[in-house]
Amino acid sequence: MKNKSSESIKNLITIKEKGQKKKVLVTDLGCLLTNILLHEQIAVKRLKTLSAKAEMEFAVEVEILGRVRHKNLLGLRGFYAGGDERLIVYDYMPNHSLITHLHGQLSADCLLDWPRRMNIIIGSAEGLAYLHHEANPHIIHRDIKASNVLLDTEFQAKVADFGFAKLIPEGVTHLTTRVKGTLGYLAPEYAMWGKVSESCDVYSFGILLLEIISGKKPIEKLPGGVKRDIVQWVTPYVQKGAFNHIADPRLKGKFDRDQLKSTVMLALKCTDGSPENRPSMFEVVAWLKNNGSVGKRKKDVSDLEEKAMVDEDEGKDKSDTGYEGFAVEQYGGKMIRAKSQRR
Repeated sequence: MKNKSSESIKNLITIKEKGQKKKVLVTDLGCLLTNILLHEQIAVKRLKTLSAKAEMEFAVEVEILGRVRHKNLLGLRGFYAGGDERLIVYDYMPNHSLITHLHGQLSADCLLDWPRRMNIIIGSAEGLAYLHHEANPHIIHRDIKASNVLLDTEFQAKVADFGFAKLIPEGVTHLTTRVKGTLGYLAPEYAMWGKVSESCDVYSFGILLLEIISGKKPIEKLPGGVKRDIVQWVTPYVQKGAFNHIADPRLKGKFDRDQLKSTVMLALKCTDGSPENRPSMFEVVAWLKNNGSVGKRKKDVSDLEEKAMVDEDEGKDKSDTGYEGFAVEQYGGKMIRAKSQRR
């Protein structure tokens, strides 16, 4: 047990075993329990089953969270590993996850107005920029998505869930590894060849940008069972300059159109099919804070607008559901594995 939360964890285990009343939210990885300990509200992730995979993700998350400190990363309070129990204690986030507001129980309440959405976008970008450029060694998250962005009392973004994260040694530009992540957010070079770099997180962040702006899911099912990704959906509107149609209807027209346009074009830059053409997260933060007026990035907006005018059909191969040589084993917002079928 690390930090001075040891007694708190022991108390939590005692409270759990006595069956005292508590709030339980079931997640893919375990139970998220909230309780009041030492007059503080905390969040605890408890593994349901102690498999080798779960043990590895537990160890990775504890190691990563123990290394990083940033206002836009979820704070580690402590952990417990004894017997068959594996618990991680975090700061409690009273406004839940971003996905809850975009697609979940709180989506109808529309608590995310335009300024809040932009603050969440900038905060998430700053957290990722810290991982990529300031943490030592650099860290690739590998699972950036709406459910892994938590919101505190003031709706400030906290990037969370580091179970799939990778440490990048100095001087290494990319790694080749097993594909892990969530369908709809995966960069093509990662999904097809397992080639992971900071640029893969940038791609996922671009998808997240479009999701926050539009309220659309990364992949939607069309009549006939056809699936369309969010980049394919947004492209025709960019071609026509119809940026107002991209904004989430729940905003009821209350958004900054210039800011929306700039952010959409940034998202398209982040989701470029070529990793070398994507900006770094430092550049993304600068773009967002300066409303697209970051040096040569002004020209990038014009270049993107021209690129978006190509035949829409040329972009359809970018769908995460159509990668050649891959079979998706699970779908529906859950963690996935992709296996190469090439010999």
